[in-house]
Amino acid sequence: MSLDVSPALLEQAERGEVDEAAFVDCVRTSLPYAWEMISSLVAQLKVDGGAFADNQTPPPDEQARGQLLRALASDAIRGALQRHFGVRLAFQNCHRVAVFPLDASVDETLARFTSVRSQLLNQSPELRDC
Repeated sequence: MSLDVSPALLEQAERGEVDEAAFVDCVRTSLPYAWEMISSLVAQLKVDGGAFADNQTPPPDEQARGQLLRALASDAIRGALQRHFGVRLAFQNCHRVAVFPLDASVDETLARFTSVRSQLLNQSPELRDC
């Protein structure tokens, strides 16, 4: 899953510094499923409060799954999304995405969510090939 980079944005990158807002917009338009997933979790976190908001519903198809993987596996994309939304992102499997506030009070919850133990407990035969 590649980003759909406009000629203008590519030209920026070739010249040097890239406007992060333009990069974030490229991510938004290139990875709409991932964008919607993350933005809806951010909205849920703001409304509900709490330590985090997460998704446990599998993506509807492989293209959507690929978008989540692309967004969260790329350090540049993930970092830009975290800065844009003002959250920390966590990812356990092909669909379990979580957003955590930047508040240090949730550090222990984030550490549990991203721990080896939680990763192992979140496995199932259905997720084997995701």
